[in-house]
Amino acid sequence: MTAAVEAPGSDGRDMAAFSFAPPTTETAFRRATMLFCDRLWGKGHPMTMGQPMTDTPKSWDPGLVRTWLERRMEAARLDQAAADRRGYAAQDDYDKAAGEEWACRALHAGNHADDQAAFAARIKVLLAEDDYRTTGIYDDRRFERNVRATLRKIAKMTKANDGFANVLRYQD
Repeated sequence: MTAAVEAPGSDGRDMAAFSFAPPTTETAFRRATMLFCDRLWGKGHPMTMGQPMTDTPKSWDPGLVRTWLERRMEAARLDQAAADRRGYAAQDDYDKAAGEEWACRALHAGNHADDQAAFAARIKVLLAEDDYRTTGIYDDRRFERNVRATLRKIAKMTKANDGFANVLRYQD
């Protein structure tokens, strides 16, 4: 029995390349699957069977982490100034930026960024705190919620060791 598999977006001209008889051995099956994936996504694409799905893990770069924290503190200060100029309607934005600045400043203080495990432990300690002391905010609960959200975001980045290279002001 011969099975024909059509690639998404294909116009049907290359159907002969995707027609194959069911493989009899595991090696033949792998070869047929690799051929299909190479034709579907192209050689070198991570979804092909010949390429690993993940790259080799990156080593922890304390300088990159410190730079990321400094840039986030600067961006948060700029966001606070912009929210302050907008007035009452932007109090939530002000508290969000103040929470991000507080979290980044607390993590930037000390040499916690030198080691990934120590940095993660510091984040865990900060998350365990009951309240975060600061002045000049509008709503304490909103501020604390934003501090915790920022710390959780940084904890995920620390665990994956990914995202610290993005030093742009506006981030997702």
